[in-house]
Amino acid sequence: MYRSLLLAWTSVLLISIQSTFSFATPVVPLSDLFRDPAFRTVTLSPDGQHIAVTLPSDDRTFLVVLKIDSQRPLSRWDFGSGQHISQVRWVNNDRLIFGVSEKTGSFDFRVPTLNLFASNIDGSRRIQIPNGNTYQIIGRVSDDQDSLWVQRSIDGAFLFKLNTRSGRVVAQATAPLDFGSFILDHEENIRYAIGRVKNNVIRTLRRDQDSWTVIAETPLGGDETLLPISFDAKNKRVYFQSSKEGEPRTIISRDPETGETSVISQDPVSDPVDWIESSDGKSLLAIAYLPDRPRWDFIDTTHPESKILIGLEKAFPNKGIQFGNSSEDGKFRVFRVFADNDPGEYYLFNRDTGTAKYLLASRPWINPEKMGSTQPFSFTARDGQLIHGYFTSPPDSNRGPLPTVVLVHGGPHGPRDVWEFDPSVQALATRGYGVLQINFRGSGGYGQAFERAGYRNWGTSMQDDLTDGVRWAIESKLTHPDRICIFGGSYGGYAALMSPIRQPDLYRCAIGYVGVYSLPMMFEAGDVPKTAAGRAYQQRILPLTEAEQRVQSPAYNIDRLHVPIMLVHGGKDQRVPIKQMNYLIEQMKKAGKTPNKVFIKEKEGHGFQVPQNNVELFSSVLDFLDTNIGHAFSE
Repeated sequence: MYRSLLLAWTSVLLISIQSTFSFATPVVPLSDLFRDPAFRTVTLSPDGQHIAVTLPSDDRTFLVVLKIDSQRPLSRWDFGSGQHISQVRWVNNDRLIFGVSEKTGSFDFRVPTLNLFASNIDGSRRIQIPNGNTYQIIGRVSDDQDSLWVQRSIDGAFLFKLNTRSGRVVAQATAPLDFGSFILDHEENIRYAIGRVKNNVIRTLRRDQDSWTVIAETPLGGDETLLPISFDAKNKRVYFQSSKEGEPRTIISRDPETGETSVISQDPVSDPVDWIESSDGKSLLAIAYLPDRPRWDFIDTTHPESKILIGLEKAFPNKGIQFGNSSEDGKFRVFRVFADNDPGEYYLFNRDTGTAKYLLASRPWINPEKMGSTQPFSFTARDGQLIHGYFTSPPDSNRGPLPTVVLVHGGPHGPRDVWEFDPSVQALATRGYGVLQINFRGSGGYGQAFERAGYRNWGTSMQDDLTDGVRWAIESKLTHPDRICIFGGSYGGYAALMSPIRQPDLYRCAIGYVGVYSLPMMFEAGDVPKTAAGRAYQQRILPLTEAEQRVQSPAYNIDRLHVPIMLVHGGKDQRVPIKQMNYLIEQMKKAGKTPNKVFIKEKEGHGFQVPQNNVELFSSVLDFLDTNIGHAFSE
């Protein structure tokens, strides 16, 4: 059934692709790669009849509700310049709730505004819920179709019921946590709370009648983890994410009365990244991992809905699948299919007919056949640590070692590179460059011990991992040893300049994008040191003494920087202010050096958001790369 279904979909898609790209140029235009996607999120209504879609447009993201059978829009919400609608949730079949956030740079997190908004799907009965965005939505209240369970942490952790028609909130419980969240069972009894207390200790509490019992606690970033996520179908056993020694978290099942525990899902490389429950919310069906390509581990293969999801996964071989929400009766489920060369498409599966209906494509103008191919790899670093990463080759590449761009992710602690469509990667790969992405120690997703191994080692072992990865790519004949440039944003900008300082003979050029170049300056400039939590975080991850911070800073090691340099920054960057770049340039001038190219957009922040600015940026980057390492199509 699924094989024939896939062939039918493929035929339709090929007709569309041929008509769209029959006159396309051999190399996809940068403007196509950096155009805003046609939509960002798709959420299904409880009855499966409507979808709520968020659509980016220039400097904003607006929301529309579509009737699925006709694709007819019922209503539209737009809050103006710089405002992005997000966190859309269905309250019932006729009503939505959503927040509005602001984002000043592509590497920044979105900052929520204070208010939440609720509306009927036809646009009527709109209300504003003052300070509503300080709440986190847990789920729907079963005996009140207009209300939601929400939680908030202000001088403690609190659980409320929020009526989305009146905006009224009624307190239901509190927990002794500075910041926390609550876990309810299938009968909506309050069973657990998780959160942070003073000194950045993470604590897990169990509700025992009217009191709380501590069942686990660990320092923030500590090895031991015990985080409840849901309950089994009988509402007896509890599922936890668990780690004992900082290894990737496993999913365990525990009887809270006897303490008897069993492991039900794990991956030796990856933390869980997602999970999916049955349409009634009572059965945990599968856990998602990302060891290299995304994979689902189905823990209940006998459940009827699991059989459907397993069938859908088989219908799309060599693709990643994100399973979205389902209708209340389980008849419909929305899901997304994507790949390294495919930005993704949404479908709606109908259980009764056994068919999937195409809904939307994220970037329908992108032809996957013209994109580069991303392959996972792993290697052993000099100290025996296993490191993972990805190498993207140009489309139809069958030539020998490639001129290569080492593209370093930001963060650095928490984020990681993943197997997905990335406009920046494709901008380089479609121009003939190999793209090497390395999830160095300190990256997220591989267990807390792996992430913590990068703390205080920004300029040492984290850079050694990059070096060892480049040498692996050279030995594997993927990368030409004399044609390597390193490029990164935020922390990646730091690493881009620190790497040729430590390995002057390995790189031919470096590109720092909104990068940190002085570690001492991080304690005084930017938005991170403005909060107590930010200052505590910096104290945990950066070298303790100023002397060591200078040793690990590009700005204080200019005498060892000998390759051509390109610097990129946004004039309104609040996370890493442009004074970081200006200080680096001042230090270079004192040493009789200057950057080879400086690219500034005064109205951009921490990473460029405006598509045309990204087109200009990568046009300049490609010129710089062609000058210094040449592209693969050169003789």
